[in-house]
Amino acid sequence: MPHPAVLPLDHLALRGRRDAPALRLRGGTINHEALNLRIGRIASWLLAQGLVAGDRAASWMGKTEIACLMPLAAARAGLVHVPVNPLLKRAQVAHILSDSGARLLIAGKARLGTLEPGDLSDAKAMEEHEAEAALDTGEAMEPSPESRDTDDLAAILYTSGSTGRPKGVMLSHANMWLGALSVAQYLKLSADDVTLAVLPLSFDYGQNQLLSTWAAGGSVAPLDYLTPKDVVKACAKHRVTTLAAVPPLWVQLVEQAWTEEAAAPMRRLTNSGGALTPGLVAKLRGIFPDADLYAMYGLTEAFRSTYLDPALIDGNPTSMGKAIPHAEIMVVAPDGSEAAPDAPGELVHAGPLVAQGYWRDTERTAQRFKPAPAFSRYGGTAVWSGDTVKRGADGLLYFVGRDDAMIKTSGNRVSPQEIEEAADASDAVNESCAMGRKDAALGEAIVLFARGSGDEAALRMHLKATLPNFMQPAEIIWLDQFPKNANGKIDRTALKDQL
Repeated sequence: MPHPAVLPLDHLALRGRRDAPALRLRGGTINHEALNLRIGRIASWLLAQGLVAGDRAASWMGKTEIACLMPLAAARAGLVHVPVNPLLKRAQVAHILSDSGARLLIAGKARLGTLEPGDLSDAKAMEEHEAEAALDTGEAMEPSPESRDTDDLAAILYTSGSTGRPKGVMLSHANMWLGALSVAQYLKLSADDVTLAVLPLSFDYGQNQLLSTWAAGGSVAPLDYLTPKDVVKACAKHRVTTLAAVPPLWVQLVEQAWTEEAAAPMRRLTNSGGALTPGLVAKLRGIFPDADLYAMYGLTEAFRSTYLDPALIDGNPTSMGKAIPHAEIMVVAPDGSEAAPDAPGELVHAGPLVAQGYWRDTERTAQRFKPAPAFSRYGGTAVWSGDTVKRGADGLLYFVGRDDAMIKTSGNRVSPQEIEEAADASDAVNESCAMGRKDAALGEAIVLFARGSGDEAALRMHLKATLPNFMQPAEIIWLDQFPKNANGKIDRTALKDQL
């Protein structure tokens, strides 16, 4: 199917007006002309380290200027960027370096100091300040020729997953270019937009904060925040128009005191990594009455799959919406046919946003990347998500659950999300997570972890009024704080260990 012309990824640096702001840093603002120049200098510096086309270059740092430039600088140099989440510890970093075969690791002195002998594998360690020295001097590599094969690998993003070691998702120039254009299109980003980048740049959702904003010619203010108050202050300082987050962060942000200066410029809020609850939607509406609220669903293997038109969210607060531009989203029944309206089926994503598979892992690639269903318009290879969804008669999609997360109790298959949404709607709960615990009589008993007032009687009364008996938690465990994984999501594995 037709899609816009695809160019090498580093050409995103050429889409903004030359004198318009592109990157807002502590030391000052860089315009789009300077952005392109500095990307070219880092590209030249990377090749001067002895790297050749196709080599993997890893970066392990906070949201510094180098971290922001690396996705496009590596692409310009013909390298494959491997961003490593700065929250990861040495064992996970050592796995990523070994698995990717990285030839170079750029990081700060403190992080490099945590590594032990053998952790680097074949990678050469370079301190971040050595790359920074190249920003203001030296030769700048010209933009990639438009004839470059955009199916070439541009990045390997490692997903944390719920079990097992991280696996590397291979993304081409075309994957990332079209992903940036798709998001810029449906979010209606423009050259005067300011995006506050609070999500990790190693996360596909976080990295796209940069790429989609630059695709629209706008500017990005990267932020490594310590508390939710830091986010509020940064929104006021930069007059932020676009804020992306995951549900656990939204829960914290709506508990803050938002000033008019911080809230008024906001044009859009975007959510992925979990569903918004009706209560959370209402709270966001109260703080940002004039902002569009985008509920989205994505998976790293195809970057992003769906979004909900903001005009529909009040009436459909739990919907995933419809396919984003350049994506085909299908609901596939167990027999391989298209599922009927309101019938559950597996979400399958086809089209040019589908990644190239898992790096050096043919077995897991074959499990997830399979031929598209016969009724697909795009055909080719599709991502079979493992997520169960249903499509309403109005065409909107709704998440039902993951096969490996479903709770099987008393002969019923129960979605943890349904319990969590009910709990979160209670005044007693700010955040929750449901899971199954082995039980001789029930198969699995439902355990609900909750953070909130601790008023268990009020919560149970609410749940009994909103959920059937077989969905009632056998146990409620109150927490002062939820464990979070490197991408800011609730760490279900850590909670499971408590059982």
